Amino acid sequence: MRILAIHAHPDDVEILAGGTLVLLARAGHQITIATMTPGDCGSAELPPEEIAAIRRQEARNSAARIGADYFCLELRDLAVFNDGPSRRTVTEALRRARPEIVITASPVDYMCDHEAASMLVRDACFAAPARNYATASPVLEAIPHLYFTDPLAGRDRDDCPVWADFYVDVSSAFEEKKAMLAEHRSQREWLFKHHGIDDYLGSMEAWTREAGSKAGLEMAEGFRRYKGHAYPQSPLLEELLAPCVRRASGGN
Repeated sequence: MRILAIHAHPDDVEILAGGTLVLLARAGHQITIATMTPGDCGSAELPPEEIAAIRRQEARNSAARIGADYFCLELRDLAVFNDGPSRRTVTEALRRARPEIVITASPVDYMCDHEAASMLVRDACFAAPARNYATASPVLEAIPHLYFTDPLAGRDRDDCPVWADFYVDVSSAFEEKKAMLAEHRSQREWLFKHHGIDDYLGSMEAWTREAGSKAGLEMAEGFRRYKGHAYPQSPLLEELLAPCVRRASGGN
């Protein structure tokens, strides 16, 4: 099974779905990680292209830990917009990766790039099989299954908890998830200066434990399946991960 995890910036996928990707890779599925941007604003000291080069390599190193491919769509931080040119760029990315399952950002999150990425991927999934919507790569045979991750920390922009459709038990995959995120070592100083987060690995662990608490698990990642008209309705990701899938223990 071909699975594309596509989010806004390097390290977003690892924080929100890294454990799930570890489990899928262990099961032999073909994983691709893609980012809208190379994280060019992710430094208080280095110029955009210098930090972008570092972050692309960090993303490649992270993906390589689970045998995944990585590529960047080369949009820019704080300039991910739900517009025509960007939609075509994202559609081409889907056609390039040829996924049967797509995992992307929550439609509601704490910052603009995440929300725009979610909309772009949603629409690109719909456009990817459309033969008259031209990009460089051949069209997909069908709209892929689409899943949204939790927002960062599992909370919306008003700090209210967001309950997923289902949670994936990633307790057995957590150390590999942590190792993937640790490849993004350039972000520790940046996150401390800009977000006030001193220990980004510890913060990720706390968020993963919080998601787990919503489903009676030690550690988990939450997902929602997109159920819009014309999109696949079968629970494909849930079936692939069936032994590790749990419903929320309360709240929705």
